Amino acid sequence: MHYTLFETAIGTCGVVWGDQGLRGVHLPDANPARTRTSVAHRFPGATPAEPPPLVQQAIDGIAALLRGDKRDLREIVLDFDGVPVFNRRVYELARTIEPGATLTYGDIALRLGSPGTARAVGQALGQNPWPIVVPCHRVLAAAGRMGGFSAPGGVATKRRMLEIEGVEGVRPEPRLF
Repeated sequence: MHYTLFETAIGTCGVVWGDQGLRGVHLPDANPARTRTSVAHRFPGATPAEPPPLVQQAIDGIAALLRGDKRDLREIVLDFDGVPVFNRRVYELARTIEPGATLTYGDIALRLGSPGTARAVGQALGQNPWPIVVPCHRVLAAAGRMGGFSAPGGVATKRRMLEIEGVEGVRPEPRLF
């Protein structure tokens, strides 16, 4: 298993790969050193390496999407080893959401044929090893609210990614007080 860091419009990202495809994507932390530390923590044993051509294509696609190009990242091969079946189904469906479009957690549950599992969909997306490639940032809470985002930067990163893709009208979360 190997990794590399690369620059994007939102900061330094990381990708981790093995023989079967991408094992993970890491969105920017506060600085490149923190991103490197986070990648090493999430993927113990991964070593830094120059990306092979297919991984470089994935990096180029991710960087293009993050600078506002309408890129389809579905061609990127993912290594689903160890991913629970339900999560895999959620990720595969989320990958069909086009840049600039959104669905809700409930929409995904319905499309999976499992109405009432919106919370489980959200939990699966919170465990997404490939943020942006599996575009969990395009999945919103009910009524167009942001919902959560487990990647570094949280909801602010999610909002920024949606803005880069040209998504308008995302509602802020309601205030409790």
